[in-house]
Amino acid sequence: METTNEQRPSWDEYFMEVCRAIAKRATCNRWKSWCVIERDHQILVTWYVWAPRWLPHCDDVGHLLKEVKDEDGHVSQHCMRTVHAEQNAICQAAKLWISLDGATLYCKMTPCRACAMMIINCWIKRVICEKKYHAWAESEEMFKQVGIQLEFVHDEVEQY
Repeated sequence: METTNEQRPSWDEYFMEVCRAIAKRATCNRWKSWCVIERDHQILVTWYVWAPRWLPHCDDVGHLLKEVKDEDGHVSQHCMRTVHAEQNAICQAAKLWISLDGATLYCKMTPCRACAMMIINCWIKRVICEKKYHAWAESEEMFKQVGIQLEFVHDEVEQY
């Protein structure tokens, strides 16, 4: 991630700060996730984790938790009521007819396999994550294979 010694934040720092503001709109209090997609220092789309359009949100009716066994054997509970922030942002771009070719995507943690495939197919060239996620080595490998630059602000693994 690019840095600067000035008082003024780098572009990466700036977009990650925007992400934190975006996350405040998330409708799953268990997981305040975000996504900002920009190109040439211009925000194209943003979104956060929330339920599909016209369906109830976690904050209103509770979580829809399912136990998931990750590829590394770790068992965790995931909320299935919401759509990932990356997917929501990509859907917003499609709705608004915005090409994401050559863009940079900022997100909370390593995208899941489904999000990674969408990111690849949108021709996004760079992904910046605040933290790693323990189960998504497959996503990291896919990005490497297709030449998408993947960077982490913090090298620690996201816990929830």
